[in-house]
Amino acid sequence: MKVNAAFIFVAPEVDSKIHRTVVDTPAVELHVVGVKNYKEGVEVAKEMADAGVKAIELCAGFGNEGTAMVAKAVRGKASVGSVKFDFHPGFDFKSGDELFQE
Repeated sequence: MKVNAAFIFVAPEVDSKIHRTVVDTPAVELHVVGVKNYKEGVEVAKEMADAGVKAIELCAGFGNEGTAMVAKAVRGKASVGSVKFDFHPGFDFKSGDELFQE
């Protein structure tokens, strides 16, 4: 059975409509989507879950609160996991919880 999964990353100045791609292998169809904040992350996660994605992994830019927001939004439709940094080195050692909630 082929795994239908998504990886969502958060970064400034990202447009989720154009910063996306699909990596299709014999075993995995992976949707990679960039979002500009947690709100957009929730919207994209719902879109992915509604399209049949069963596993959503969030980049380390999603802090504890961002991960919880996405998990709650897709509960019952998709499993959510996350890469974890308490303070992300790519964001001057700040948490996404400080940077991407709007």
